[in-house]
Amino acid sequence: MSLNISFDNQWILITGGTRGIGKAIAQEFFSCGGNIIITGTSTKAPNWATDFQATKPNQTIVYKQIDFTSKRIEQDLADLVSKYNDIGVCVNNAGYNIVSDIREVKKEDISALIEINLIGPAMLTSVISRSMAEKKYGRIVNISSIFGIVSRKGRSSYSSTKSGLIGLTRACALDLAEDNVLVNCVCPGFTKTELTKRILGNEGINEISKQIPLGRLAEPGDIVPIVLFLSSKLNTYITGQTITVDGGFVVT
Repeated sequence: MSLNISFDNQWILITGGTRGIGKAIAQEFFSCGGNIIITGTSTKAPNWATDFQATKPNQTIVYKQIDFTSKRIEQDLADLVSKYNDIGVCVNNAGYNIVSDIREVKKEDISALIEINLIGPAMLTSVISRSMAEKKYGRIVNISSIFGIVSRKGRSSYSSTKSGLIGLTRACALDLAEDNVLVNCVCPGFTKTELTKRILGNEGINEISKQIPLGRLAEPGDIVPIVLFLSSKLNTYITGQTITVDGGFVVT
C-alpha cells in the first residue's frame, strides 16, 4: 500500500486557516493537491493565500470571513457549505483563548470562548456532515488542545471548551459512523504561534520548553502530518479518537 497522501480534486475546509496551525494545515493540503477554503475574521484574504494560488493556477484557494460569535452564524455556515457542496474534509481549527482566574471570569468572555471553540465546530459539523453523509464519505478533524486533557492556572474557560470539543468528537463519530464520515480530534501541545508568543512571552516559552520531554515547543508543521493522515483516504478505520501531539508534555 502506498503511503503517499493526495487530495487531488478534493475540497477541504479549514476554519481559522489564516495563521498559526491553521495556516500550516491549509498550506500542506494545498501542496497535496487540494482545493482549499479557509475562514478567518479579517475582511480580506491573507497575503500567503494569494501567493500560493499563483503557484498552482489549476487549484483554488477561497477565503471566507466567518465570525462564530455572529447571530447569523448558522445561516453563514449553511450558505458556505451549500455553495461548496463537494467538501470532503473539514478541519475545525478556529479557536480563541482568554487567560483568567476563575474568580475573575466574566460571562461575556466565557460565552465568546464557548461560541468559538465549541458551538462553532458543533454547528459546522452539523451542517457539513449532512452532505458528507449523502455521499457516504467524509473526514472531520477537530483541533482541540492539551488543555482539554490537562490544565493550568487561569485556563478554566479554555479548558472547559477544549474538553467539550473532545466529547463532541466522540459523540459525532458515533452519529456519523454508518455513513462513513470519520470524526477525530487532535490536541496540539505548546506550539510556536502568534497566540502562544502573546500569552507566554519569551521568558514563558523558555520555561515551558524545559518542561517538555523533547525540549522545545512544537512548530506548526509538527501538527500537520497527523491532521493530513486522519483527513486522507488512508484513514479508513480510525474514528472517535483523540491524538495528542505535544512532545510528551502530558505524560510527565
